[in-house]
Amino acid sequence: MTIGMKKREMTLSHKISRDWKMNKYKYLLILPVLVYLALFCYKPMYGLIIAFNNYKPTRGITGSDYVGLMWFDNFFNNIYFWRLLSNTFTISALSIVFGFPAPIILALLLNEIQNDKFKRTVQTITYMPYFISLVVTCSIIKIYCQENGLFSQIIEIFGGTRRNLLIDPSAYRPIYVLSGIWQNIGWNSIIYLAALSGIDQEQYEAARIDGANRFQQMLHITIPGILPTIMILFVLRMGSILNVGYEKVLLLYTENTYNVADVFSTYTYRVGLEQKQYSLSTAVSLFNTMVNIMFLVFTNWLSRKTTESGLF
Repeated sequence: MTIGMKKREMTLSHKISRDWKMNKYKYLLILPVLVYLALFCYKPMYGLIIAFNNYKPTRGITGSDYVGLMWFDNFFNNIYFWRLLSNTFTISALSIVFGFPAPIILALLLNEIQNDKFKRTVQTITYMPYFISLVVTCSIIKIYCQENGLFSQIIEIFGGTRRNLLIDPSAYRPIYVLSGIWQNIGWNSIIYLAALSGIDQEQYEAARIDGANRFQQMLHITIPGILPTIMILFVLRMGSILNVGYEKVLLLYTENTYNVADVFSTYTYRVGLEQKQYSLSTAVSLFNTMVNIMFLVFTNWLSRKTTESGLF
């Protein structure tokens, strides 16, 4: 028994040694990435202890008093909790329903274009907004949404009245979602275009011989061909369902739109950085992360069940 274990250990060490000799430069190549992940992704997770302490910067993490789930209890009983939960889920759900299919549709349309010059032009135009700074993007949105802005003028042409759209609670969420689609649709379509290029062209030739038109080819060949890619990206998107970026919300919301715009990330920003309640903000972030993990696991299970493809 002992001899057999030693042989297995020797075999394992031999395999590791041989693998290192063959791939040592590849391992050295990924070393900076591993160091980055260790220092900036895994090491900060130690700070989650703050969510269970009454953290005082002068006493440090280990020196602060342990309070258990007190900060979670305070957050769940906060008068703003249900508003934050509703706003976060609503904005994220709207972004998924309208924003997630948008780059898929764009990629499918671009794939049907035969004129390469026109196709490249459309791709360039749709990619450009992604490279505009978020601050600049929000400034453009504010200018266009003013009472004398472009959007108000268009509304007036169709019989409406001019108004500042960003102070209208009913207009805030459509502006947030549509501007996000405009900014990301081109860039997010790249991965779908790459997946489309990997579909076997002989399938299209066989479908044309059988009499299938362009729409039928897209429906029965193109979409099933990129479905695994769609599901993987959908799982990843659902894994960040509560991660509504606070930067854009902070740059666009006003006192009139707090009730429909305030989300977990902006609340964390206020209590953590402005009010210096580090333990409470950490507890909110931890709750946010746990909900995201639950959605990630469930969506991955659903993807495995329906399409046999998933992250894990």
